[in-house]
Amino acid sequence: MKLSKTLAFTILSVMMLSACTRSESGSSRVVVQNKGSDTLVNVAQAWAEEYQNVNPAVAIAVTGGGSGTGIASLLNGTVDIANASRQMKDSERASLIEAGKEPQEFIVGFDALAIFVHPDNPMNEISIEQLAQIYADGGAYERWSQLGITVPGCSSDEIVRVSRQNNSGTYAYFREAVLAKQDFKLGSRDMHGSKDVVDLVMHTACAIGYSGLAYASDEVKMPCVTLDGTDNCVTPSVATALDGSYPIARPLLMYTAGQPDGATAEYLNWILSDEGQCIILNKGYASATPVECVNPSV
Repeated sequence: MKLSKTLAFTILSVMMLSACTRSESGSSRVVVQNKGSDTLVNVAQAWAEEYQNVNPAVAIAVTGGGSGTGIASLLNGTVDIANASRQMKDSERASLIEAGKEPQEFIVGFDALAIFVHPDNPMNEISIEQLAQIYADGGAYERWSQLGITVPGCSSDEIVRVSRQNNSGTYAYFREAVLAKQDFKLGSRDMHGSKDVVDLVMHTACAIGYSGLAYASDEVKMPCVTLDGTDNCVTPSVATALDGSYPIARPLLMYTAGQPDGATAEYLNWILSDEGQCIILNKGYASATPVECVNPSV
């Protein structure tokens, strides 16, 4: 009996995939699946690329999609490591424990959640309370003039709120740390990734947005942040994220379902080594542990 074209293509695809998981010597090649946080995706890709030089027998497959997506994939068993810029929710932990797996959390670095405005915006500092009034449901601020600010090029005076989609760990952390778990105000422009946030703010005079410090560029401005408008205003940086002085600094995390072993454990150990930590430092984040690097870029 002749095979259908669809079935023949499926069989061929499986054969090709099997071939790709073997080295030239014919030995099996291990693939570690790593998925999640868009905040972490760039450094995760850098880790994966460098690890090919460390252990060519192990391939690290990295995809983004947000912290929630990565953790969901860990729950359904399709990834080995979930990247997250927020901590796992109680409900997510419970689901994993019900499946017989104790979640393991690894802090792989720290990030300052930066606030971005257009470079022409004269605002140099902002408080957590002002951010809540801008972003939280029921918040009073809708126009820049309510903050005593006139933004060149923003004739409407409207505060254009740029946010992240709700499967993002950055979104979840901002809601918890800045909005005190209040809902977001409707009408924000919700972006898929941190780079998209920066790009929109860069080209929109009326805009304000937030994302990981590593996505900062010369085309946007980062005001310093105060807790209540009266204390010292702290600028987001690797140093202020690491020492905890920046009010909205957060850990960057990797999760496994149960205690990792084999290639996954070896990879996580390498990430937490000086070599792995220098990579995250050079990507614009704070390392999880103090480390001295050759020619750091930050």
